[in-house]
Amino acid sequence: MDVMDQVKKGTTTIGLVCGGESIVLASEKRATMGSFIASKTAKKIYLVDDRIAMTTAGIVGDAQALVRIMTVELQLYKIRRDEPMTVKGISTLLSNVMNGQRYYPYIVQLLIGGIDRDGAHLYTIDPLGGNTEESEIAATGSGSPIAYGVLENKYTKDISLEKGTALAIQALYSAIKRDSASGEAIEVVTITKDKYEPLSEEKIKELRASS
Repeated sequence: MDVMDQVKKGTTTIGLVCGGESIVLASEKRATMGSFIASKTAKKIYLVDDRIAMTTAGIVGDAQALVRIMTVELQLYKIRRDEPMTVKGISTLLSNVMNGQRYYPYIVQLLIGGIDRDGAHLYTIDPLGGNTEESEIAATGSGSPIAYGVLENKYTKDISLEKGTALAIQALYSAIKRDSASGEAIEVVTITKDKYEPLSEEKIKELRASS
């Protein structure tokens, strides 16, 4: 088996902008090595600043290295500037880091979502550093085509945070049903100007039942 087939990869992650004021990020927790389920509790959503988080799809080691790099860089920026970096600034910095490794790329696809002084923002970053702002929805990973089908059918720009969260959960479970690299429990966080909130299993079950 090729080395690249043995690394942990394959997932579904989702991001939504709700009413231009809040962000929902969601992911399942399965990590695979080819057809082998390597982990059922893989973490794929990382808080990198007070109101900004990153979802990861791809090689786990690459994703974790990028999380460490970004966390340190953002802490240094705060110390030097006495203010947090914007979501756009973070996505640009991450894009530059990945583009600088284009000949030995990080094999990941990322979502950056959060709140700054200009409101709610969501960006997708590809393995070579391509940086795209998503004004509504985004999904990454092997289950993303299935998730997009649900998201594009039901998403509206003025969707409330609660309904947006329920929609993300519904899209994630739809992907889990049809994508073998996605599965197990799911992780969901909401981000507003007031707080970063990981949802409990009970709240996820409640919102899933309501969707």
